[in-house]
Amino acid sequence: MGKLTAKLIENLKEPGKYEDGDGLRLVVGKGASRKWVLRYRFGQQRREMGLGSYPAVSLKAARDASAALRAQLVQRVDPLAAKQAEEEAQRLVVAKTWTFEECAKEYISAHSLGWKNEKHRQQWPNTLATYAYPVIGSKPVQEVTTADVLAILKPIWMSKTETASRVRNRIELVLDAAKAQGYRSGENPALWRGHLDKLLPRRSKARAVTHRPAMPWDEVPAFVRLLETKRSGAARALRFTILTARRSTEVLHATWSEFDLKARVWTIPGQRMKAGKPHRVPLTEAMLAVLELQRGHDDVWVFPGWRLGRPFSNMAMVKVMRDAALGHFVPHGFRSTFRDWAAECTHFPSEVVEMALAHTIENRVEAAYRRGDLFEKRRTLMEVWTAYSTSHPAVKVERNLIHAAA
Repeated sequence: MGKLTAKLIENLKEPGKYEDGDGLRLVVGKGASRKWVLRYRFGQQRREMGLGSYPAVSLKAARDASAALRAQLVQRVDPLAAKQAEEEAQRLVVAKTWTFEECAKEYISAHSLGWKNEKHRQQWPNTLATYAYPVIGSKPVQEVTTADVLAILKPIWMSKTETASRVRNRIELVLDAAKAQGYRSGENPALWRGHLDKLLPRRSKARAVTHRPAMPWDEVPAFVRLLETKRSGAARALRFTILTARRSTEVLHATWSEFDLKARVWTIPGQRMKAGKPHRVPLTEAMLAVLELQRGHDDVWVFPGWRLGRPFSNMAMVKVMRDAALGHFVPHGFRSTFRDWAAECTHFPSEVVEMALAHTIENRVEAAYRRGDLFEKRRTLMEVWTAYSTSHPAVKVERNLIHAAA
């Protein structure tokens, strides 16, 4: 016979633990809350298992549940482990109703605020809607297989290698998040290393890297001289892009607040840099001259576009090159031009040139130990580049003179 009665339980007010027998216990908490707990030993372990709250679970129901669970112990079954396994099975049944598209949209909603690039925020849902959803969008995320992923990637792996690689990575991230939330289990079928890399050719084999067309470095002075005769903001932006060896968007989205003209430094915030870190650009006299020409055009943007309150688009500089019958080159290519010039015509150390281009250091050990940004050395480099870029086209630049300047 149990030690507790329904009347006794009703009158219990004092917080404490009240035993009924055979490990069944009523725990009274503050505010006279009551809950049932079964204590038992399984092997060498002492376990406690909740059976519900009183009066939702009556004394008789608690005793019946306790007896059923102790019957499992006789069969060498751990009641708590069995309950957890049952709950896990039920959760997986519910998880099977979550489709890949639902999981992807949940992932995008959770992470999109942390994506600094507007284009990146647009590409995520667009690429998945174009390539992934038609194949696995309505499929339970638990049932997505390697065959499904290959069905998405194979048609575009050779023709749209970069896009295919990004789609694969996005599918992998969505499936990882789904697993973390308990919507699926097992290995990730979109994993590259050790999995898909055995089934698909490497990106470098699938399609040779196509570099953006770059103007030869020995043609730069003539083109810069031509740009100096142009009064448009787009032409000045292109000229500034060449002189600073910056990416087009970094120049076009530059704001006056980023410039310290007295110190002759342009600091580009990390959220506007490809590597996500702030970057300082030393300003030369020729660069300052371009900025002076742009003063007074807008209070915010250095190179305001034709639309009020907005900077120029990338196509503005492309149009300048097309108008000069140089449409076979692209503005971004001037970074390659600068790199070729530095390698072929100067003896500046490679790390100084790479730092000027704000390239990420691939070697993790080297990146960990490099603390500075070689700013003063980069200032000298940019002075030499500016001197060359603005020199008279007819004058051949002697390499030894540039070497001396370095």
